[in-house]
Amino acid sequence: MREASFETRLREYIDAQVPIIYIDSFDDNKVDDMILNVTGKRVVWEWNEMDGCINRKKIENGRVTSIFESVNADWTLSELLKYGVKEEELDRKILIVKDIYSYLEDSKLVALLKNACLKIEEGRLETTFIFISPVVKIPKELEKYMVLLEEDFLKEEEIREVVSEFLEECSLGSLHEKLMDEIVVAFKGLSNLEIETILALDLSSRGTIDRETIHLIIEQKQQMIRKAGILEMIPVNEGLEDIGGLENLKNWLQKKAVILKDMAKAKKFGVELPKGVLIAGVPGCGKSLNAKASAKLFEVPLLKLDMGRIMGKYVGESEENLRHAIALAEAIAPCVLWVDELEKAFAGIGGNGGGAEVTTRLFGQFLTWMQEKKSAVFVVATANDIMKLPPELMRKGRFDEIFYVKLPTREERRKIFEIHIGKRRPDDLKDINIDKLVSETEGYSGADIEGIVKGGVESAYVNKKSNVETEDIIEAIESTHSLSEVMEKEIYEMERAYKEKKFKCASDE
Repeated sequence: MREASFETRLREYIDAQVPIIYIDSFDDNKVDDMILNVTGKRVVWEWNEMDGCINRKKIENGRVTSIFESVNADWTLSELLKYGVKEEELDRKILIVKDIYSYLEDSKLVALLKNACLKIEEGRLETTFIFISPVVKIPKELEKYMVLLEEDFLKEEEIREVVSEFLEECSLGSLHEKLMDEIVVAFKGLSNLEIETILALDLSSRGTIDRETIHLIIEQKQQMIRKAGILEMIPVNEGLEDIGGLENLKNWLQKKAVILKDMAKAKKFGVELPKGVLIAGVPGCGKSLNAKASAKLFEVPLLKLDMGRIMGKYVGESEENLRHAIALAEAIAPCVLWVDELEKAFAGIGGNGGGAEVTTRLFGQFLTWMQEKKSAVFVVATANDIMKLPPELMRKGRFDEIFYVKLPTREERRKIFEIHIGKRRPDDLKDINIDKLVSETEGYSGADIEGIVKGGVESAYVNKKSNVETEDIIEAIESTHSLSEVMEKEIYEMERAYKEKKFKCASDE
């Protein structure tokens, strides 16, 4: 069953006489056009801070006119509601209210709206209020009278049409089909206005539209992330070649890359977009590194979701922040969304108290999105111990696969030593006895080994040696306690639980 469009849903809600339709959108002009289109002959008024009350369908000399009959154009929103409901001036009308967010903190205004909704419910008033705001705030008193409607992202064919029309208007001809496909995908999540602005900016600065335009699009999306302050865009430098071992996980990611690098062709073949992967297990063994490497492999931005930034101090603020973060990720898509230390992010689920209740709602919101998402947001969730999380998380349909990461095998330790010594002292690598280092590091994590190599290199430098030798690194090993010593019991319990749950091992055993 095909999902109804934004305009269709708007028309249906108006026809159903829903008292309040709350539209989450930045693009007032586009939404205004849709409202005027679906309301037919109905009278549409608008109230905004700048113009007061105006009649949206009464145009004189090309301008929307104010209302000077019984309604004072300079009235505040509260004054308009008080008079309009009492004297039935708002009957059989639609009232658009712009940037409603800050006004909904006024308890008197909320009371006036609730009173109007009660009259609508009783059939004594035929009015639909349409709120347009990029920030959503829903007072408890109005929840039952309100529906939230989010503006659809432009579909690929719509973006293609916008770009084609721009090229035609500027007499630039047409783009090569593959380049057009890449630009269309890059523009996903941006509005009609944003697309036209970026194209105009690029044309005025460089005089053409080509592959370089994609860099400008990415810059625009990075600005969206920075301005929102909820997600973090992580620079991606590490690739799969920087990971020692974990071959099963790396091979799995490479298969997903084939799909994500040509989504249109994959979808046409009947392949569903990948949802994501949950990587759990021993700390310091490459989980975070895999999140970064996957973004580089897929050639997409890496966004990090920090639940600390999501939690707000006001009622409903945390849920709104998570919803905004998800919307941003979908706007940036295709991308990788990294949720680090998942068990800490959703700690306290099912507990008592306000904080636990908020966390439980956030967890449910996140799971629902994971289950239903259709966007090219590939989620990489990492956790040290997911057994602390509810079993719903591990159910099929949330993640495509769950991998567990254990302490590195002998061969993996060899690769990790080679990677870290090769990065720092490539000329010394051939003279270092890697076999001896591997034998001395049973039970050490990848992070332990990296620290050991750093320590050995530093020791050689401080001692004014010209080369790093095997003994320098052995000394560092002897002064380091392995993770298996520090967390012996926890590691044993984790591995036993993951094997019982039949999670896939990230290593090639």
